[in-house]
Amino acid sequence: MKKIGYARVSTSDQNLDLQLSALKAAGCARVYTDQGVSGAEFERDGLSKVLKALQAGDMLVVWRLDRLGRSLVDLVRLISELGEREVEFHSLSEAIDTSSSGGRLLFHLLAAMAEFERSLISERTKAGMEAARARGQRIGRKPAMTATQLRSARIALKDGSASVETLAKRYNLHPRTLVRALKDVA
Repeated sequence: MKKIGYARVSTSDQNLDLQLSALKAAGCARVYTDQGVSGAEFERDGLSKVLKALQAGDMLVVWRLDRLGRSLVDLVRLISELGEREVEFHSLSEAIDTSSSGGRLLFHLLAAMAEFERSLISERTKAGMEAARARGQRIGRKPAMTATQLRSARIALKDGSASVETLAKRYNLHPRTLVRALKDVA
């Protein structure tokens, strides 16, 4: 099993030495890094490179889970994708090692917590929307056109004084948006 490491620090002032030493001591043949990149960003050059380099039978090793990312949902998704590719995962500080039964159990517990977190967010969002509707607030995107604009556009199209393209430019819309708005009112 080839161990490949990943290390990240959030600011360019921080130092990677502690992580690099730990990853080398864990037996990583190669270590990819990101320096000065937030964990909230999942599009990172070093992370992209390590994910491309990993092959079936390899193990991705990180010093701590938060070096890989901040969101539990994103972490679970990433580690699940690695598992589908037959790539193991090991976090040194949290002792999560998906090549062992205990590590897989811990990972599944994390996955269950991530699913629970998603459910709570969804429930809170729905409750907030219902409360807003009860207060008479409109939910969703603002209409592309007012009722007056729609009436004017309909009349202009009917009497031939303007084309869909001309009206779309007038109201600063894409022609398909104008057509859709007119159909919704019809």
